[in-house]
Amino acid sequence: MSGAEIKGWFSTPLGTATHPEHQALNPELRALFLARESEPYRHHIRIPTQVGAVFESRFDLFDWPDAPVQRLAEFVHTILSGLVATINGYDAAQMQGFEFFYDSWFHVTRSGGYQSNHFHPNASWSGIYCVDPGESVAARPDSGQVKFYDPRGPAAHMHFDVGNRQLDPRFSTTPVYLTHRAGQLVIFPSWLMHEVLPYLGSRERIVVAFNAWLEDVPAT
Repeated sequence: MSGAEIKGWFSTPLGTATHPEHQALNPELRALFLARESEPYRHHIRIPTQVGAVFESRFDLFDWPDAPVQRLAEFVHTILSGLVATINGYDAAQMQGFEFFYDSWFHVTRSGGYQSNHFHPNASWSGIYCVDPGESVAARPDSGQVKFYDPRGPAAHMHFDVGNRQLDPRFSTTPVYLTHRAGQLVIFPSWLMHEVLPYLGSRERIVVAFNAWLEDVPAT
């Protein structure tokens, strides 16, 4: 009797990429964001899931004309459009028929700040780009990590025994913990529940986040 063919149904796609010039770009972004960590650039609504020392900017970041922001926006769009094409099987001609829309912003988090479990409505893809991961804390390696939850919910955890105790990570039901690295971009489905664990370092933790959605280009 032959063995079973193992399929990966209901899997969750996440994309990662590293900006090739992040060592030059990120200090420029850091200086810009810290200079604009002030009321004119603050988002007008304090998101209820944000707790403590978290600054969130307006959601128009990728529209800013500043050169470092535009270099980052171009990188994000290139990676996201490639992911969309690959995962949907679109060719170049089909991609030309879609228009991308973005909400984008930056976060500056200081010691004690965090964001509880949430998702991003009204978008298909979301992402986080790490400008500065902040200071590592030896006693708390989970400081500032992003925790992604299994989207299958409680049913996936209904029974554990030796038959599923050491599953291949692709099929595991445990949360995934992401430790930021400078220059790293992570893209994930907007419906995926996640949270940012309390950040305990002394240097600012700075990231850029975005939501994206696509529409067909209107026929002319």
